[in-house]
Amino acid sequence: MTDVAAAGTCPVVHGAHTSKDGSVKEWWPKGLNLDILAQHDTKTNPLGADFDYREELKKLDVDALVKDVKELLVTSQPWWPADWGHYGGLMIRMAWHSAGTYRIADGRGGGGSGTQRFAPLNSWPDNANLDKARRLLWPIKKKYGNRISWADLMILAGTLSYESMGHKVYGFAFGREDLWHPEKDTYWGSEQEWLAPSDERYGSVDNPSTMENPLAAVQMGLIYVNPTGVNGVPDPLKTAAHVRETFARMAMNDEETVALTAGGHTVGRTHGNGRAESLSPEPEGADITEQGLGWNNHVSRGIGKDTMTSGIEGAWTSNPTRWDNGYFTMLFSHEWELRESPAGAPQWEPVAIAEEDKPFDVEGIARQNPIMTDADMAMIKDPIYREISERFYNDPEYFSEVFARAWFKLTHRDMGPRNRYVGPLAPTEDLIWQDPVPAGKADYDVAAVAQRILSSGLSMTDLVMTAWDSARTYRDSDKRGGANGARIRLAPQRDWHANEPERLNRVLAVYEALSAETGVSVADLIVLGGNLAVQDAARKAGVEVSIPFHPGRGDASQEWTDVDSFAPLEPIHDAFRNYLKKDYTVPAEELMLDRASLMNLTAVEMTCLIGGMRVLGTNFGGTSHGVFTDTVGALTNDFFVTLTDLGYVWEPAGFNAYNLRDRTTGQVRHTATRADLVFGSNSILRSYAEVYAQDDSREKFVHDFVAAWTKVMNADRFDLVAS
Repeated sequence: MTDVAAAGTCPVVHGAHTSKDGSVKEWWPKGLNLDILAQHDTKTNPLGADFDYREELKKLDVDALVKDVKELLVTSQPWWPADWGHYGGLMIRMAWHSAGTYRIADGRGGGGSGTQRFAPLNSWPDNANLDKARRLLWPIKKKYGNRISWADLMILAGTLSYESMGHKVYGFAFGREDLWHPEKDTYWGSEQEWLAPSDERYGSVDNPSTMENPLAAVQMGLIYVNPTGVNGVPDPLKTAAHVRETFARMAMNDEETVALTAGGHTVGRTHGNGRAESLSPEPEGADITEQGLGWNNHVSRGIGKDTMTSGIEGAWTSNPTRWDNGYFTMLFSHEWELRESPAGAPQWEPVAIAEEDKPFDVEGIARQNPIMTDADMAMIKDPIYREISERFYNDPEYFSEVFARAWFKLTHRDMGPRNRYVGPLAPTEDLIWQDPVPAGKADYDVAAVAQRILSSGLSMTDLVMTAWDSARTYRDSDKRGGANGARIRLAPQRDWHANEPERLNRVLAVYEALSAETGVSVADLIVLGGNLAVQDAARKAGVEVSIPFHPGRGDASQEWTDVDSFAPLEPIHDAFRNYLKKDYTVPAEELMLDRASLMNLTAVEMTCLIGGMRVLGTNFGGTSHGVFTDTVGALTNDFFVTLTDLGYVWEPAGFNAYNLRDRTTGQVRHTATRADLVFGSNSILRSYAEVYAQDDSREKFVHDFVAAWTKVMNADRFDLVAS
């Protein structure tokens, strides 16, 4: 008999820890969600605040690790047998799908933090059975522990797979540090179902360039394109257009795109010899007894030649565990026609092929037709891709070299500059996509140079705005941008609307002349100048501060600046300078959170910086929105004092514009934007604003601003911490 009384006294609220948010956002879905600035809470990290991965890497026996991984690749396990006795194809797919989520628009995604272990990535349809690859690697991770991160191990396993199968790889760098929870700041699309029709993220699916920014995949749950065709309908030319757009959004040109497609399909195979309905749910939806694994077949055999993954069934080459030119040989040696896999997926198979040219199934029992996906057929149907494919077909060594570099770029793009690379396998060649910056002069009299800046005739506002504009391009997502290199003086940044080119060119002329006279980089001068101006502003507010300055920044050259890849870094909004390039459907305060997240700022740091930048008078175009002070240029807490003053009332005054009106006199005292008022309207941000508005927080505000300012100025100084 059921004990109703006992069931009714369960000590927890049913579903409270397993259902949706169950929080404020469900009640007020339009409320501002600050989670994007609080996602990397150190309390989630089991390794502790003192853990230093770069120090642990010094203890790593790289040769032993490489040997162990290569042995694992050819040691088949009964619970998940290796295709043809080699796990290379599976490990390459895991590494590809880890790194391949990178997108240039916001620098998010990629394999740099090991987040393929968590939802939603661990349960994407495109990542089916990659949970098995990670579980196969567990003995290696267990053995080497904290000396190797999951992020590094996953990419290393894919790279060593190529080497194990005969490819000469370009190199590998350690240094990717694991996160310990899903990345909340990465927007994967608004669709509520896997593989929802592509139309949902395009203005027109026939025009791939209309794909919603910052997305770089055609459908929810895919890494880049649907291998069976746009919306699952085969059409190689249409697919080619989507491949070109998605790979461009991954920072790849046409040659790199063909090389990666061909190189990824030179080894391994796809699996579609089963029924999708026989599979258990994906890892996040699986039963507790599955212990984190998903897509398991408890109905039929479901492993080896009977594995079900993508639904497409077959290998691309005759020798799928050997690096060779077999992909192009197969592609160009046959006519191809559409057929169906055993699972019912459309795939291309040769019209006629000799029996000896067919690959064996993964258990070596019988030969079967090779296959091509719609994306593969795009490599010979699209005129540009075909020309490149023919070049690779006729010059296998060139193909191998291009692929090696493209694979390295794919797997390292989100790591940032080369001085963040760790380990003996890392190449030393500078590559343009690494945004190289030469070392700058560091042994100079900083105080003397500071005096030269102060006597240059530049205003304090000029100094602050130029330093901010130079540093604000930094993206912690892929470690690009920032003040080092002073690319603000080069194309395309020098002409960005947000940088106010007329004013910027006037300031740069002074800095460039001073650089020529002193030998100090413009990058150092810009940051030092900003620091001097902030110190002066603090002094005017009655607080003496000394901002730490680390010389040694270099000046990048135009030759080593990839103009096209820097274009996505252009600020089209910057709440810190109250700037919007145009009217957007996304509210200004949400844009502010996204930029603060990319700059790796906390909500408190963002609040402090906004309040300080306002009273310093650094608004774009010199507008007075949010400048709630009568002493512009002094680093006071006036922004917060005025914002929390009950003697005023706010009223709309046009799009993204508001008036502050004195309750008693009715006079308009100040104007503001949504990026100002949100610090009074949002309960969390208001709690921070109230702290800074307190009479006993005037000095605290200055010191907090200086700390946040210094963090922004030094965000890209990896040389200060690199081992």
